[in-house]
Amino acid sequence: MSEQKSVFSGVGPEDLASPAKAIAWWQKIRQGDESTADALKAAGKALGMEWIELDQSYLAEPGLMQLAPENFAKAHLMLPMDKDETGAIKVAVASPFLGTAVSELELSLKASVKMVLAPADTVMDALERAYSGKGMDGVFSDSEESLDALDNVEDLRDMAQAAPVIRLVNNAFRDAITQGASDIHISPYEEGLEIRFRVDGVLRLVNTVSRKFQAAIISRVKIMSNLDIAERRIPQDGRIRLKMDHKDFDIRVAVTPTVFGEGVVMRILDKSSIQVAIADVGFETEMLETWLELIHRPHGIILVTGPTGSGKTTTLYASLNHIKSPEIKLITTEDPVEYQLHGVDQIQVNAKVGLTFAAALRSILRQDPDVIMVGEIRDYETAEIAIQSALTGHLVLSTLHTNDAATAVTRLVEMGVAPYLVAPTLAGALAQRLVRKLCPQCRAQDADGKWRAVGCEACEDSGYKGRLGIFELLVNTPAVQTLISNQASAADIASQGQKEGMLTLLEDGMAKAARGLTTEEEVRRVAL
Repeated sequence: MSEQKSVFSGVGPEDLASPAKAIAWWQKIRQGDESTADALKAAGKALGMEWIELDQSYLAEPGLMQLAPENFAKAHLMLPMDKDETGAIKVAVASPFLGTAVSELELSLKASVKMVLAPADTVMDALERAYSGKGMDGVFSDSEESLDALDNVEDLRDMAQAAPVIRLVNNAFRDAITQGASDIHISPYEEGLEIRFRVDGVLRLVNTVSRKFQAAIISRVKIMSNLDIAERRIPQDGRIRLKMDHKDFDIRVAVTPTVFGEGVVMRILDKSSIQVAIADVGFETEMLETWLELIHRPHGIILVTGPTGSGKTTTLYASLNHIKSPEIKLITTEDPVEYQLHGVDQIQVNAKVGLTFAAALRSILRQDPDVIMVGEIRDYETAEIAIQSALTGHLVLSTLHTNDAATAVTRLVEMGVAPYLVAPTLAGALAQRLVRKLCPQCRAQDADGKWRAVGCEACEDSGYKGRLGIFELLVNTPAVQTLISNQASAADIASQGQKEGMLTLLEDGMAKAARGLTTEEEVRRVAL
């Protein structure tokens, strides 16, 4: 900056009262020694406008971008971002003086505009990403030759910053979030790189990219998640934070070397909150009453079982949301903390520094909790502390990876916990799965009364939209306690539970299929 007095000094809104004065002042700035960023910041300060920084991970909201004409937005460098609580739309601009362009944009958006200032290059980059097509197809059409050979780390870094690569990766995130996908899979094969989304628990192929772009795409994901792009021999885990549709998303990234190069799986988590009501989880009325009775007990251990992605965390969070109150101290230890719950103290496990589930659980007991949630019981040490916590007057909720409710009991014994400790502390075990819900707009019922999936535009011709849980709840009654103490098999425990009214996963699912919530085929797919 020049040593002479800055043209910004002493400038206020009164100096910019007329368009002529404002334009003359702006031209004086642009002709001087001030940088563009300094000019924008000064203009913003004088005009009371907010200054923001847009990074390359920013994803524009598709609904707003569809309302803003592409040529108009790019010509004036105006990027619609999101709506505030008053209904006004925040728009990032690269100049504070846009004349009638603002009112024209308001007509297109059908809302008032609140301008914020941002660097021109970042606004243009965000506009390019937003208008680069509805999806990921054709992103590389103009730059295939430039991404052919990647020999070293610097090549990888440069190519990962190429506009087509940035557009493809950001469009993948945007499309996945728009479609409600829970995971993005980037899988390398001999013939090319497949990009798939997991929607409602089922993978869908959405794009195939030539292998020549593989290194650049994987490197782009690594850069965004702060991973080592030079390391390709060992698995790496990272995290990406994105903002879209007024929500913050946390993307958990797992990179794994395969025969044809590195593959990536990204789990999409909505970080805003999870406010699932316990009544919306999917319990049948009688089972819901039993579950509510269990989670309101003053002590004991409750286990939720099922494979990865079966909704265990959602059930536990909904339960915590239901029982939390200022009078109850709730603490969780999780790996990772998937969602933030107000009123609950949440601890992130970090094995690298020695903060394991067992270590965190020991610390939690010194915090005078009433209810404890342990993300997963993985070993004898964690199981033993959880059991001891339940014996000393705490309610403990946790998860296990077993196929049914009865096996959760025997799994604790197999870990080394004495049966005489499991029997009195276990309150109940819940096994669950997620099945796809029939699309309400196109589902059909045959003459025999069975419901079937049809497919329409609303469900993208799949016949299903959304998911719901099916459950198997084993309550530790006196008869079950006796079986546990006598080290009975899981089959014997399950048989006793059924005698006392326990519905199996298949039975609960079929009951929901009979009501048209899902199909018998879908229930068999996940429950058998």
